[in-house]
Amino acid sequence: MHVIVVGAGIVGVCTAYFLSQEGMRVTVIDRRSGVAQEASFGNAGFVAPGYTSPWSAPGLRASLLTGLFKPEAPVLLRPSLDPAVWRWVRQWLGQCRADRSLAHHEIMQRLARYSGDQLRGLRETHTLEYEQRTGLLQLLRSDRDVAASLHTRRVLEATGVVHTVLSRDETAQLEPSLARAIEIGTPLAGAIHFPNDESGNCPLFARQLSNLAEEAGVTFLFNATVRQLTAQAGAVQGVRLTEGRTLSADAVVMCAGADSARLMRPMGVRLPVLGIKTYSANVALRPDTIGPRQTVMDEAYKTSITPFGQRLRIAGTAEIGSRDATLRNKALRTLSRVGMDWLPGRLDMSRTAWWSGVRPMTPDGPPVLGPTGMPRLFINSGHGSQGWTFAAGAGRIVADLVAGKAPAIDLTGLDIGRYTRKN
Repeated sequence: MHVIVVGAGIVGVCTAYFLSQEGMRVTVIDRRSGVAQEASFGNAGFVAPGYTSPWSAPGLRASLLTGLFKPEAPVLLRPSLDPAVWRWVRQWLGQCRADRSLAHHEIMQRLARYSGDQLRGLRETHTLEYEQRTGLLQLLRSDRDVAASLHTRRVLEATGVVHTVLSRDETAQLEPSLARAIEIGTPLAGAIHFPNDESGNCPLFARQLSNLAEEAGVTFLFNATVRQLTAQAGAVQGVRLTEGRTLSADAVVMCAGADSARLMRPMGVRLPVLGIKTYSANVALRPDTIGPRQTVMDEAYKTSITPFGQRLRIAGTAEIGSRDATLRNKALRTLSRVGMDWLPGRLDMSRTAWWSGVRPMTPDGPPVLGPTGMPRLFINSGHGSQGWTFAAGAGRIVADLVAGKAPAIDLTGLDIGRYTRKN
């Protein structure tokens, strides 16, 4: 059986690897020159089953309105004439209710836990090293942030996620790199510690796994852009590249991120995935200074700081309605502020490498996995900011489905049918 995987980000690479383990002949097609060159390249760097939560949280509706007036808001809405943007925003706002957010949170936790198990299995089987660390610290600046976290803490307790609620002083003891910031007045009311969450270099992991996939017979076709899917007798037959060449396959798996919806639309598949622009910065630590030992997440700004040796990845800010590569000062100021707030005097901002990319987001939060309703066409997209967290589990699930096997976890809330069934 020959399977084409469209997209060589972390999700596509994991999918291709697991398909190869099922004995299938696999071809991965990507428009870039290598793996993990788009959304996977500049992601936040953490693999966080504990911290995983939907974007469709009740508080983010207010954040969207705040962003119209506050320079450093975590969510920004850009004017757009594209009706698809406003249709997605309307669907998203409709999901920002406590009851729905709770349900989506539990679905995402289920997938994240399974994915964490798959990632650990890969790491142990192949002795992979990708600058991994353990631990994530969610920082709550104000009493309001602490109160808002009660909803999340109920979900964590209900789903059995290991976590510890910390006071201001306990936070400084656990993460000494924050002590100076707290001492000079950076507001902090408390924190939530996730000891089992992880971080790691996503592109490095993707390169290592792609090498293993190639050893198993997977073919990677780079610098090749899929123009459209091809079909015959009501079933997908393969893909047509921009150069005009057609490749045939027994099945096609769409792992093309935000472009998945556009490519599947002519096949009659409607996927409510929108590309949301996000930012990150690679920042060097000043000589003889120390950074955090684990990822720290500033909940007020939805911005994280993840250590990679003597450099840090600061990531955050979301722009709805923007997909260009422009680096907007408003977003860059947010990342800079968060970094300097928590690590005053330790960052060499003159050596900052800025990045922006587009993440495929669903309006409710969980990704879309499995059959599409079009014979021989499968989907693995919509992971949003959790692509690194979900990739291994989602790849294994879709590989099982293509092979005709029952996945190891319940897929309720993860299939495309949730958008067509009446609630």
